[in-house]
Amino acid sequence: MKLINPILLALVFLLFGTLMVAQEAQQDKGSFTGGFQNSSNFFIRDSLIGAFDIPQYDYQHFGAQSWLDLGYTRSGFDIGVRFDVFNNSNLRNPNQSYTANGIGRWHIGKSLDKFDIRAGYIYDQIGSGIIYRAYEERALLIDNALKGVRLTYKINDNWNARVFAGQQRNLFSNYEPNMRGAVLEGYVDLTSKEEGSKLFTLAPGIGLIGKTLDDRTMSSIVDIVKTYLDEDRFKPTHNTYAGSIYNTLSFGPISFYTEAAIKTAEAFNDPLALKTNRDGSTSPGKMVREAGSVYYGSLSYAGNGLGVTLEAKRTENFEFRVDPNLQLIEGLINFIPPMNRQNTYRLTARYSPATQLLSEQAYQADVKYRWNKKLTTSANFSYITDLDGNKLFQETYTEIIYKHSRKFQIKGGLQLLDYNQEIYEQKTGVPIVETVTPYVDFLYKISRKKSIRTEFQFLAIGDDEKAGFKQDYGDWLFGLVEFSVAPHWSFGISDMYNITPGKLSPTDPDSGEKLALHYPRIDIYYTYKSNRFSLSYIKQVEGIVCNGGICRLEPAFSGFNFTASSSF
Repeated sequence: MKLINPILLALVFLLFGTLMVAQEAQQDKGSFTGGFQNSSNFFIRDSLIGAFDIPQYDYQHFGAQSWLDLGYTRSGFDIGVRFDVFNNSNLRNPNQSYTANGIGRWHIGKSLDKFDIRAGYIYDQIGSGIIYRAYEERALLIDNALKGVRLTYKINDNWNARVFAGQQRNLFSNYEPNMRGAVLEGYVDLTSKEEGSKLFTLAPGIGLIGKTLDDRTMSSIVDIVKTYLDEDRFKPTHNTYAGSIYNTLSFGPISFYTEAAIKTAEAFNDPLALKTNRDGSTSPGKMVREAGSVYYGSLSYAGNGLGVTLEAKRTENFEFRVDPNLQLIEGLINFIPPMNRQNTYRLTARYSPATQLLSEQAYQADVKYRWNKKLTTSANFSYITDLDGNKLFQETYTEIIYKHSRKFQIKGGLQLLDYNQEIYEQKTGVPIVETVTPYVDFLYKISRKKSIRTEFQFLAIGDDEKAGFKQDYGDWLFGLVEFSVAPHWSFGISDMYNITPGKLSPTDPDSGEKLALHYPRIDIYYTYKSNRFSLSYIKQVEGIVCNGGICRLEPAFSGFNFTASSSF
């Protein structure tokens, strides 16, 4: 039973804080902030593209999710609360319906000289997030805030330490396992005092996090391991620890970030590990107990119109969740940086690789050069394999931007991509997808407030010789026209056309032939001060949706979408 309502607790502390500081700072009236966000979908069944057989299409027809944030700060106090509403929402699971509402987050904080004390739902990360990151990403309904307490101590102007403890948020409840962590971070200026010397600094840090499984979670692991034959059994442990050491070295235009992380042995699910069956045969997929490690480095240079970034990463057995029985994006404690370009165009972003937590060796190089005020060129190359050297992903991306004048800008490029669909989308027996995607983007400013922008993209895909068709959905053509009237209105119309259907393209129920379908979209946007509204008609093909290397396969969509956001 809850002893006290979080809203009531926040109000009590707000009143208490107000009374405490009323006589100290009459001129400080505090600051009240807030924000509202809503996304509503009106579903239109379309069995031809696969938009059916989930509750929203079959009988609910409507789904929405909303968030209301409120915050107040005054004289070192920081108080906030967020109310979440899900109404037949498909955000938690694109193939299901979810309805619930309540307090999604609340927090209370106070700064006291060198101390900062915070309680409630807390966002934080250690280093780049490899061993710990508590954050929110609403597009994928990731919100793994820590419900607990955090104490930060400012040692001096350059060094600080913090400790925290609690449980990870699970929508309107919490996962039972508990966590605790400690961090020490600093800044060291090694710049020579000689005149004209370049800035030379270090930003070191060290972090540690521990996790303890509750009895129910431990019992579920034991029950699973008991079903294995002797050669596959192991003894699970209640406690797991992970630590990382990281540093940013800056020397003039050069920046070098390194991080090394290790994790003690713990139980997790390995979909590729072979399990021994009763008849002596083996089959993939079992729970194992292994230690893990991640090594990551990034070297960058920026100066004289040239920008270069080189990255490398090695990941082994770093599946780190509050509960090893969870899958996909549920219960993730950490965040391992992705090693591919984050593309924005519809067709260049169609095949995006999810970060592999168990076995990944990745490299990326990004080069950008500004020749003059009018011409900029860039190139990106990324290459990802597993630890056995099997190719998972490869991308070569080039782009040219030419600004003729203030009136118009043209952008164009070419993407060459290899994508292991069997690993990233669990589609067995398919070859590595190979695509070639040229694109062009043209922006013309009609007047100071009016502009028109067009996009044209073409995705050519390889053949699936076994299937006798093009790979996946085949070749695509995409076109967009967008008209904007500043500062309020924007209108867009686009179409994604499956010009050469592939193996997975819809089939005509009468003739049995593959269908070349259109996937149109119409958008209307309105912005007024800090308020933004949009109404869209969307028909979208099944595909991968990613955000920062966290990806999931989402089914086709057909219907209308309305969004509203406001900040105050």
